[in-house]
Amino acid sequence: MRTSKRTQSKRIRGEKSSGNVFADLGLPHPEQELLKSRLTLQIYRLIKARGLKQAEAGKILGIKQPHVSALMRNRSGSFSVERLMEFLTALGQDVEITVRPTRKQHGEMSVVA
Repeated sequence: MRTSKRTQSKRIRGEKSSGNVFADLGLPHPEQELLKSRLTLQIYRLIKARGLKQAEAGKILGIKQPHVSALMRNRSGSFSVERLMEFLTALGQDVEITVRPTRKQHGEMSVVA
């Protein structure tokens, strides 16, 4: 008869997220990185929904296939927020920027899809 060792449960310490993983990691320009990530996700969803091959998407976006591949892996790399918004308009999307006063000490950027 085989006996199993009793395993002890270990407590994992965690911290509450700020809602921005880039800020939580202490990366520079976290709001901009979060915005780029959200824009890249929208580009990914549109390309997938249309069943486009990366080369086809590259022609629409005006970039080479390896850059599309990077976008599809949520690697916005050297693309600016402005360039990512241009990709969205090339994919037939309207991009709207709204500026309004904030009640917080600092404003925030967001993408609504």
